[in-house]
Amino acid sequence: MKIKVIIHQAEEGGYWAEVPAIPGCLTQGDSWEELIKNIYEAVEACLSVDVEKIKIKPSDKIMDVAI
Repeated sequence: MKIKVIIHQAEEGGYWAEVPAIPGCLTQGDSWEELIKNIYEAVEACLSVDVEKIKIKPSDKIMDVAI
């Protein structure tokens, strides 16, 4: 899966990014490398679901998917 990320230069230095497909998914970094790392972490965090609060039947399966 590919997700578009909009990257902005921050007025105070560094960068910040937003993921329009995931409302509220924002991150920042002082360097380009830090921003890229933080984008992956932010997307993963925004897409995380606490499966303990979901009722799971014995026949259900849980699968991790890399995007």
